[in-house]
Amino acid sequence: MSENIKLFDISKCTGCRGCQLACKQWNQLRAKQTRMRGTYQNPPDLQPNTYLIMRFQEVEDSKGLRWYYRHQACMHCSDAACVKVCPSGALYYSAFNTVGLSHEKCIACKECVSACPFDIPRFDERTDKIYKCDMCESRIANNLEPACVKACPTGALKWGDKDRLVKAAYKRAKELGDGAYVYGDKFVDGTHLVYVLQEKPGMYAALPKSPSVPLSIVLWKDVLKPLSILAAGGVLAGSFFHYIIHGPKTPDEDTSTKTEGGE
Repeated sequence: MSENIKLFDISKCTGCRGCQLACKQWNQLRAKQTRMRGTYQNPPDLQPNTYLIMRFQEVEDSKGLRWYYRHQACMHCSDAACVKVCPSGALYYSAFNTVGLSHEKCIACKECVSACPFDIPRFDERTDKIYKCDMCESRIANNLEPACVKACPTGALKWGDKDRLVKAAYKRAKELGDGAYVYGDKFVDGTHLVYVLQEKPGMYAALPKSPSVPLSIVLWKDVLKPLSILAAGGVLAGSFFHYIIHGPKTPDEDTSTKTEGGE
């Protein structure tokens, strides 16, 4: 089975929000009352009932006034910090190498919220659970593309073979010229949402320049925890061999001796 990714070409996006609506519909996510905040971006950020948002960013500089639209959802990292820290197995790697989420196993520890370098998982106090995009796992399991990709009218979103789409991304960035940037294929062992940006990552709101798994998580999960398990195994093995060689421990024998006086 080939590994697939989602590619977002920002230069082809019109900000129609068809992807955002399709995500809501497919996942049966309830809408909430919102208010005008002086921006077309709505809601203001990802929420437990909003797995995907279109970010609207107005920029005015020497190049003039222009809009940046960005499709924001789970990046589905190949080396996912959320999976590393999840103690219950609620977050896992699916058969498609995307990051799935089992709400039944979620214990609301919120470790994934603090660990994610992209600030994606959202906690719902009402249900006491974590929520995020699962790349429409139920669709891709049936050879269908994610709902957001299906709804995109301009081809800004594509779903397909990883190697093919990454090559297409670099070709497109070259066509766009100076400043264009391919984002996501080299972070955290690669992500399953890759961007073709028209500007450097620092120009886009809420998009980290160099995302990585926090060092504290790497040290604990990849180094210290395996060593602690190995040490515990060594203690058990030592106890077992001691039992085999010396037998079960018995009370110490009375080593006191009687004196000549009968004491």
